[in-house]
Amino acid sequence: MKKVLLFFLISFITNSIPAQGKFQFFGKNNVKQKVKFRNINNLIVIPLEINGRELSFILDTGVNKTILFNLSQNDSVGLKNIEKIKLRGLGNQEAVQALLSKNNHFRINDIVNSNQDLYVILRDSFNMSSKMGVTIHGIIGFDLLKDVILKIDYNNQILTFYNPKKYKLKKCGRCEEFPLEFYRSKPYINAVTQIDTITNEKIKTKLLIDSGGSDAIWLFEGTHKGIKTPKKYFKDILGEGLTGSIYGNRSRIAEFRLGKFVIPEPTVSFLDTTSTVNAREFKSRNGSIGGNILKRFKVWLDYPNRRVILKKNGSLKRGFYYNMSGLVVVYSGKDLIKEEVEQKSFNSYGIENNSSTKSNVFSVVTTYKYEFKPAYKVHEVIKDSPAYHVGLVKGDIIKRINGKPAYQFSLDEINGIFSYRPGRKVVLGIERDGIYYVYKLRLERRI
Repeated sequence: MKKVLLFFLISFITNSIPAQGKFQFFGKNNVKQKVKFRNINNLIVIPLEINGRELSFILDTGVNKTILFNLSQNDSVGLKNIEKIKLRGLGNQEAVQALLSKNNHFRINDIVNSNQDLYVILRDSFNMSSKMGVTIHGIIGFDLLKDVILKIDYNNQILTFYNPKKYKLKKCGRCEEFPLEFYRSKPYINAVTQIDTITNEKIKTKLLIDSGGSDAIWLFEGTHKGIKTPKKYFKDILGEGLTGSIYGNRSRIAEFRLGKFVIPEPTVSFLDTTSTVNAREFKSRNGSIGGNILKRFKVWLDYPNRRVILKKNGSLKRGFYYNMSGLVVVYSGKDLIKEEVEQKSFNSYGIENNSSTKSNVFSVVTTYKYEFKPAYKVHEVIKDSPAYHVGLVKGDIIKRINGKPAYQFSLDEINGIFSYRPGRKVVLGIERDGIYYVYKLRLERRI
């Protein structure tokens, strides 16, 4: 399973909760709207227009407010009616400074809200774009979902928004419906967890549905006597929250059940208390289910009727993988790369030679082009991992992967290489202090 990239729990130090508008359907099709999304590391990235400017947002059921955290001068959205506030969330750092902007105009296709609040983080220490490998401007959740019925088709990467006033969901024989419980505008579902095969204890758990987490399952130790890290685990950086890194133990459990759907041996992350103080304010909560579970279903989120409907797809019982290299790699900007243009030969008349050309008179023209290409670096090295043992360190610039230039890969593809299969050899060419080194490591299954 790939690295967790996003998990937010937002609490507000200000006490006021301003009233705001609703998302409404306009245009010819006011019953449903389809939107193509990008699935990046199990996260849903959608186009969202704010005050006339199209930006990229993560659709995150784990947040109750819309947050903007990466806004350059070129992406200016003309913020309105601004006041200063503070935000806090998962992680162990202090609250961060932010702005509350009111009366903003939001649009997704022909779904429009002309009076939307927006929270803007002033110092983007989280740096989501570098961790995703693409520009991400912010996250949106409850503000949008409360006004629609949403179908998520992970396989085809399509969102279908239904107008709850004009559309009634059809019955589905192979689906199962679950009631949703809301706490602070976040949706919770009941599930059954079996930690090990020794006791065979089935534990009833209440979990946040978190489309903004790329992991499969997170469990909070101490919230139930049976929820504790199995003997086989390794310590890991599970991701980044709004106010700091999130730490815990990565392991695997015997079984996970959502109603009639049985998922064998999923990977599970057990979070420490320090990183989840704010998340534990809902005393009934035992953890979360994220994108690596949700992507195994077609998902209907029906907030207006407080329910979720699941229909399994072909990946329900597919294996769960994780980063077996011990490297946390991030996007680090762009390098100017010199590339040789494809060589062509010409005869004396300037006609390109090919296999049927009889003339032996030709000339070779070699030209070069310069383009900016993505660059990657090591953000963290997990202790006692394969990368740690061969000597890779934080800050190493990755130049080549298995003999190919690193810029030929997306960050999602690099994470895929690290999560492919245990025993696979990975050869990395890196630059450190201006010197080029080659490191060879083998992916190691630790759980």
